[in-house]
Amino acid sequence: MLTIQERRQAPEALVQHAKQQIQEIISNVRGVYYVMVCSTDGFELATIHKKDNYNNSKLAAVSSSILAMVSAFTKEIHLTGCQSITLDAENGKAILTAVAAPKHPLILVTLAEKDILLGQALYMLKNATQSIIAADQ
Repeated sequence: MLTIQERRQAPEALVQHAKQQIQEIISNVRGVYYVMVCSTDGFELATIHKKDNYNNSKLAAVSSSILAMVSAFTKEIHLTGCQSITLDAENGKAILTAVAAPKHPLILVTLAEKDILLGQALYMLKNATQSIIAADQ
């Protein structure tokens, strides 16, 4: 049987903190229209969106799988600490960000318009990630 410390589910306080962080991103980065926090095993924890509601459970599961595959790939090419993946398509961008929190690792899934200021988005995602990691101590 799992003790409380061994459970993979993030505590509600951490999820609420992460939700505040993603609200900051969607409010302050022009062009971001969807941000989701999910567990590394592929479950949605919190979502904020401005348009186009997606199948959140499927998106969380696929994002988790993509991040796992990229981690295996980076290990093969001797890169360490994969922090984010940016997908650049004709009609927008998707950014998958690993939140390497010590007790409850998470993933941030961000969807944005094609003309987003990518540097600003990555900066805000990095700040959010660091804040979530600090809250998981």
